[in-house]
Amino acid sequence: MTRALIAIPARFSATTSALRYAAEVNARALIEAVWRAGGEPASIHPADSDVASRLARFDGVLLPGGGDLAPHRYGCPDTHRSVYDVDDLQDAFDLEVARQALDLGLPLLAICRGLQVVNVALGGTLEQDMGGPDREHRHVVHPVAVRRGTLLERATGAEKVEASCYHHQRVDRAGPGLAVTARAADGTVEGLELPGAHGWFTAVQWHPEDTAHEDPAQQGLFDALVRAARDRI
Repeated sequence: MTRALIAIPARFSATTSALRYAAEVNARALIEAVWRAGGEPASIHPADSDVASRLARFDGVLLPGGGDLAPHRYGCPDTHRSVYDVDDLQDAFDLEVARQALDLGLPLLAICRGLQVVNVALGGTLEQDMGGPDREHRHVVHPVAVRRGTLLERATGAEKVEASCYHHQRVDRAGPGLAVTARAADGTVEGLELPGAHGWFTAVQWHPEDTAHEDPAQQGLFDALVRAARDRI
């Protein structure tokens, strides 16, 4: 069976000892989850030119986690001291990937930063910091309530999932047209979808790749992405 080709924007890394130089990387757990689903994961270089033509050769897109978006991208003139790993090229590329994938109807799964990127690309805003260690969702596994009848519920097969989280920011205002599909107990938006979207799309604030090897609900997200991508082949 032909494997669906899934584009995954690479993340800049300042140091990678095994390679001796700075690198463009993606998490191994993420790559393995796409592979288990039957996809062919392909990291793509962040360069914000000809994005539409570059994506057109792929069957689906996965927007992974990473550092924070620059606050000016969603209209904030000031930057909170907790904001980290901002890269203008990464921001510009990821935002254009989100817009073009949705415009092209490419199946799109957005994870953590990826959810925030889609929200900002569609005109939404972010809360720059959730309030410090007592309120942020870093190194936390917690229950998330999933809205019934959503693509997220179909992919996970559940109305409640255990989500592995690592984020200190969250959605403030959802972009026009986006619907909230999941929330944590503290009200944090944990899922977004775009009803009426041209192609399959769902986004989660957590990291399903962390536990996908042992949790069918989390692996189900990657399975659903690859299934939607394979339907395009």
